[in-house]
Amino acid sequence: MLVTFSSKAGADILMLSQHANPLLRIMGKLEGTELPTRGVFMPEHIGQNIAQLEQAIAVAPKPTEDDDRPVDPISQPVGLRQRAFPLLDLLKRAKDKNLPVLWEAGSAW
Repeated sequence: MLVTFSSKAGADILMLSQHANPLLRIMGKLEGTELPTRGVFMPEHIGQNIAQLEQAIAVAPKPTEDDDRPVDPISQPVGLRQRAFPLLDLLKRAKDKNLPVLWEAGSAW
């Protein structure tokens, strides 16, 4: 299932629910296992959501590299930092403009 994050502060972000769920859980927007159909990051709480996500990124394990072999970028796993970057950018833009960020599970496609 697709999750669409949208705000007038920037472009829409599409993310698979399996990747969006951990981010929403980190920011306290997901309790339990089921993703709500819709949700919102209110402008007055976005600063706290950004801080929660940045703190999780800071303590997330970084991929280990084997110095003996060259690493193919395609074979490397996507870490929390890379996964969260588009949403974090949208949240920061929305905070600067005092706008909400909405999400909706499912797709009209």
